[in-house]
Amino acid sequence: MEEIIKEVVIGEQEEYVINMGPQHPSTHGVLRLVVSLKGEIVKNVEPHIGYIHRGIEKMCESITYTQIIHLTDRMDYLSAMMNNEAVCLAVEKALEVEIPDRIKIIRTIMSELSRIQSHQLFWASFGMDLGGQTCFFYGLRDREKVLDIFEETTGGRMIVSYNCPGGLMYDIHPNFRKRVKEFIKYFRGVLWEYDAILTGNVIFRERSIGIGTLSLEDAISYGITGPSGRASGFSCDIRKHEPYSAYDRVQFNEVLYNEGDTYHRYLARIEEMRESMSIIDQLIDNIPEGPYFVKMKPVIKLPEGEYFQRVETARGELDVFIISDGNKNPYRVKFRSPNFVNLGVLNHITKDFKIADLIAIAGSLDFVIPDIDR
Repeated sequence: MEEIIKEVVIGEQEEYVINMGPQHPSTHGVLRLVVSLKGEIVKNVEPHIGYIHRGIEKMCESITYTQIIHLTDRMDYLSAMMNNEAVCLAVEKALEVEIPDRIKIIRTIMSELSRIQSHQLFWASFGMDLGGQTCFFYGLRDREKVLDIFEETTGGRMIVSYNCPGGLMYDIHPNFRKRVKEFIKYFRGVLWEYDAILTGNVIFRERSIGIGTLSLEDAISYGITGPSGRASGFSCDIRKHEPYSAYDRVQFNEVLYNEGDTYHRYLARIEEMRESMSIIDQLIDNIPEGPYFVKMKPVIKLPEGEYFQRVETARGELDVFIISDGNKNPYRVKFRSPNFVNLGVLNHITKDFKIADLIAIAGSLDFVIPDIDR
């Protein structure tokens, strides 16, 4: 009898190491997590990245500034418009090119539509991660309407390459205003379904409230930006602090919570969709006439020096740092991607929670893995 008790005690103290990934459906991409468990309790999470690394920053050194735009689509592919815009703004700032209001407003509308469709997919996949398969059907149903708008104007649905140095690849489609206004009216009418299905769901609340709490101090220390940082009370919205394009001419609220748990990271994205619709409302009937492109030299060469630009993507702050030696190719390009930084906090906020909570916590950080594996 004593030997049996001894074996049980030893078993309780034993720590198991398991692999989640790199093809595990809970990981939102090709990510491998090496998880140390004591029973069901998470003791350590070690992310292993690089499974889809493509060397984008190095590739930028051998292509032109216009060609770089096509690579930025493929980082955070759900924030493609914003990624494009970041490089464009850096190049335009370096060349001291004045961008017409028409271009600024269209870029802002496109960015906010991108933010909405990104958060729609977050809601769809996050709900499914926690067992709510209905969410996936509802979320993709609504996201398709935004992608249809993108396709009509840009020819692409997700990988668009729409922004370019000096303006836009194409002017907006004649139906653009009409379709955007129809979408906003429609989505306002169905957004309550998201709350009815998930936000107020008892099981969902039990699995998210108080789970994976990130304090304000830790959010700042780890550099967590976007909705994940603002859910901890970190005021970090680049659109507010360093307005670009047309963000200085619209009124909107920076969605902030103090709780910092999985539930409020989720809630921040739901509320951001409402704020994005408000921004679009203010701009859609005020697109001025004018050119959609400023004439640029066929081969763009930035003056020798260093150039920096920040934008607010759907997952947080994206920074672009360019070093130019005066040639048509940059000497060096560095991207500070929000997903890479946000991944760094995963181990900190999952310790001593259950393995099922790890799924919820990782889902609430809304990773897009290609943005990590640049």
